[in-house]
Amino acid sequence: MPPTSSPATPVRSPAAVNEDIRALWERSGRRLSPEDAAEYERLLVEWAAAVRADAVEAA
Repeated sequence: MPPTSSPATPVRSPAAVNEDIRALWERSGRRLSPEDAAEYERLLVEWAAAVRADAVEAA
């Protein structure tokens, strides 16, 4: 049986994700551990998706 697609997760606003990115940098003392770097990459992907979603809504 083919895998089913997971339900779409709600996309947070770019500003909300950016706030989390800024908090991560503050928490880390501006030096990312490997775990923080992984979280940062995940947040960047989420931020890009949020920006795209905003652009689609605006179009």
